[in-house]
Amino acid sequence: MGRYLALDYGTKRTGIAVSDTLKIIANGLTTVPTHTLLDYLKTYLQKEDVERIIVGLPKQMNNEYSENMKHIRPFVKKLQSLYPDMQIEYYDERFTSALAHKTMLDAGLKKTDRQNKSLVDEISATIILQGYMESLRLQSK
Repeated sequence: MGRYLALDYGTKRTGIAVSDTLKIIANGLTTVPTHTLLDYLKTYLQKEDVERIIVGLPKQMNNEYSENMKHIRPFVKKLQSLYPDMQIEYYDERFTSALAHKTMLDAGLKKTDRQNKSLVDEISATIILQGYMESLRLQSK
């Protein structure tokens, strides 16, 4: 059974999360510099069975796409051309950074750890993936 992989795509860094094989729990995997993301994914996808990639969809409160969408669309097109058989979906990422900060605070992380943007991105990807999997479960009921 393949895993789901989620990306919190940013212009500098991209947070990555992955599901367990049963697709119940999302776990933070890593954060990579965005310019190395395709190389990282190539290596990861050769080692792991991933059936779907979920990309955070940056929307504003008025439901319009945020500025980052102009970077995400070309990346997703490139990803689709490299992996034509891979299912790639978007999932709303609104509030994930705020939720990531709250999660870090609730976990009792020190202020210096909470300021670690790479950790925020990884947690954000985890929140995106967990939300996506929850939405699938609700749809199937």
